Amino acid sequence: MAATDEDGSQPTIDHPLLEPNFLERRLYQLKLAGTAANHHTLVCLPTGLGKTTVSLLVTARRLDEVGGTSLMLAPTKPLVQQHADFYREALQVPDDEIVVFTGDVSPDDRAELWDDATVVMATPQVIENDLVGSRISLSDVTHCTFDECHRATGDYAYNYIAERYHADATDPLVTGMSASPGGDEEAILEVCENLGLQEVEVMTEEDADVAEFTHETDVEWKRIDLPEEVLDIRDALNEVIKDRLEKLKELGVASSIQPDQSQKDLNRMRAELQKLIDNDQSEGFEGMSVHAEVMKLRQAVTLVETQSVEALRRYFERQRNQARSSGASKASQRMVSDPRVREATRKAESFDEIHPKYRKTRMLLAETLGLEGGERVIVFTESRDTAEALTDFLSESFDAKRFVGQGDREGSDGMTQTQQQEVLDDFRAGEFEVLVSTSVAEEGLDVPEVDLVLFYEPVPTAIRSIQRKGRTGRQSEGRVVVLMAEDTRDEAYFWISQRREKEMESELRELKGMASDLEAELDAAQQSLAAFDTGAKVDGENGKSQSGGVISSGNKGVSDQPGLQEFGEENSESSTGGETAAEEDVETHEPHAEGDSVEVVADQREMDANIARELSRREGYEVRLETLDVGDYVLSDRVVVERKSVADFVDSLVGADRSVFEQVGAMGRHYARPIVIVEGDGLYEQRDVHPNAVRGALSSLAVDFGASVLRTEGEADTTDLLAVIAGREQEGGDREVSVHGEKQSKTLAEQQEYVVSSIAEIGPVTARSLLGEFGTVEAVMIATEAELMEAEGVGRVTAERIREVVGSEYEE
Repeated sequence: MAATDEDGSQPTIDHPLLEPNFLERRLYQLKLAGTAANHHTLVCLPTGLGKTTVSLLVTARRLDEVGGTSLMLAPTKPLVQQHADFYREALQVPDDEIVVFTGDVSPDDRAELWDDATVVMATPQVIENDLVGSRISLSDVTHCTFDECHRATGDYAYNYIAERYHADATDPLVTGMSASPGGDEEAILEVCENLGLQEVEVMTEEDADVAEFTHETDVEWKRIDLPEEVLDIRDALNEVIKDRLEKLKELGVASSIQPDQSQKDLNRMRAELQKLIDNDQSEGFEGMSVHAEVMKLRQAVTLVETQSVEALRRYFERQRNQARSSGASKASQRMVSDPRVREATRKAESFDEIHPKYRKTRMLLAETLGLEGGERVIVFTESRDTAEALTDFLSESFDAKRFVGQGDREGSDGMTQTQQQEVLDDFRAGEFEVLVSTSVAEEGLDVPEVDLVLFYEPVPTAIRSIQRKGRTGRQSEGRVVVLMAEDTRDEAYFWISQRREKEMESELRELKGMASDLEAELDAAQQSLAAFDTGAKVDGENGKSQSGGVISSGNKGVSDQPGLQEFGEENSESSTGGETAAEEDVETHEPHAEGDSVEVVADQREMDANIARELSRREGYEVRLETLDVGDYVLSDRVVVERKSVADFVDSLVGADRSVFEQVGAMGRHYARPIVIVEGDGLYEQRDVHPNAVRGALSSLAVDFGASVLRTEGEADTTDLLAVIAGREQEGGDREVSVHGEKQSKTLAEQQEYVVSSIAEIGPVTARSLLGEFGTVEAVMIATEAELMEAEGVGRVTAERIREVVGSEYEE
């Protein structure tokens, strides 16, 4: 342990904004904080060794020396709340100035709280929404921490927030934190580039400063033999998979029919099928349906091999329910109706033995909690079904509780944030001894020291394996046990995880020795990105963007500060820091005068697409997020836009609610210029809808509802189109954005038209014609074919369809 003071107590960190005698002084944390206070830094530290403390030290120093606001982002609500509790204990900042932003706090309340907050703890999706909707500004944020920053890949919200932060903040400083930032150098570099990080600080358990605070964690694996009944179920499902792969082989997209093909091979097949679809070949659609069935069957095999028969039973039950639902996919219907799948289902339902993994889990817990006198155990599992069933099983012998995420789905209720917090608090307090958790507890949650971490199945990624093992071995020797079903995917996943963990450890060690090369590589990439995106002038000597750019590669406003002594000396004065180098004003094209930006109001639900984000990035455009009653985008006082993907558009035609016509009707009642954007290719190749039916719908929208129907290639094209329309309306037409209109209850006439138009999908025009001819819905329903044909626009085919729907016996 760290050396003690003369009175025997542990030395603590002194700082004007830190609670006295609260934080133990650890040299490795001070070193990391020293670097992170001066540079945009990735901090890599083994789980349980205080990454959050490093961020806290940097936050305290920035608030003391620079002022402003600190923002800390974490991927889950429980983790956000945990950080907030820690900061309130450690910082000498009023509790009401340390606020929590999650989806449970309304947007209006967040906007108000933001202005008075000193520290904001938030989930990234909330901050992303508030930035896109122009509710908050990052200009005064002087320290932004991205916890579990290995998530900063793809379209994850961290990336957008980092981009906006570097561009908008007057004095930015970024800290990324993770115990496992990536599986290889390329992945780690991607995280650094996405977050605008320049320095990588790595501490491993081999470092002398760290070693005294860590303990050895043994990793054992227990091989499990599956009974013949379980293997029979697995083999029957694999036969169906081979049969489906044979069909894909006939299409030329599969080279093998072995059921244990890699995910990489399956992804390649999907890509080949997509090429067929793009070339308007009907075989592509058929193959894609078969591919979807293969994926469903592989999930069933994984469950029976690596989880339990009970998990498989629950999965099959959900698949049967989906197959019976309206709009069910052919893949689901085909799978549940296959005789071999039905037989496997029957065998699963009749299997009444204790699964061997259950038996081994119970035995290991009895050893740890009984014979060895342990106090706490965490059991990790991939499946929520398994977490629930295993908790029920273990509760017969131990005091066990489940810990799962919040998302609800059929057959499995999630946990609310309050329930999650209560379970964690009880576990910390020793109220129960076994926590059965899905992946929600993997990342960063401060669970107490445990005597055993049990992997119900191996995890195929290094990141998650490291996170899970970090739950033990924090203050004393810990034990990790992995259950592996013999001759199943368990074994493959285990060895993949082992290899990737070693690769990651090796990469981190290498990164420690190549800091200067890494900094140069990151600096060059970010410098060119900033210059390209903003047209900024780049200083030839130091390679820094002088405009700040989209991702500023320099340490704009981060003073050259001494580092460790600020936290190490008692009653030390705050450093004044170095002066920021003067920056030249760079002329950039500004299409709109300040305060005269083009405004776009987007529906909150449109955040599933990237359109609102892309518009918010554009200079001279401002996006406001609201829950719109009418339309998806409002571009002026008279223009409203309903955006439909090709698939959604066709679905709305064949569904019973005919929603597109209702939506456009509501738009037309409240806006003079309703627009429907149909996005994507293959409009006339969707499902089994005749092209003329699609053309008829487009015609009806234009002629009967007065809507402009526009086609776009994809999200990027839609974004450009919205920008142009909004600009023409507000700049060229001198119009302002005005959101109006509420969804209203249909008038009696509209309800009558709705009922009649839904019969055999005849549409609103024919419905009005029929009601005009017969006067009531009842009269339309009882009319004969000959009588129906007397109405304008109703021919023999339409009359026959109406009579078939109205007069046929109902069969479930």
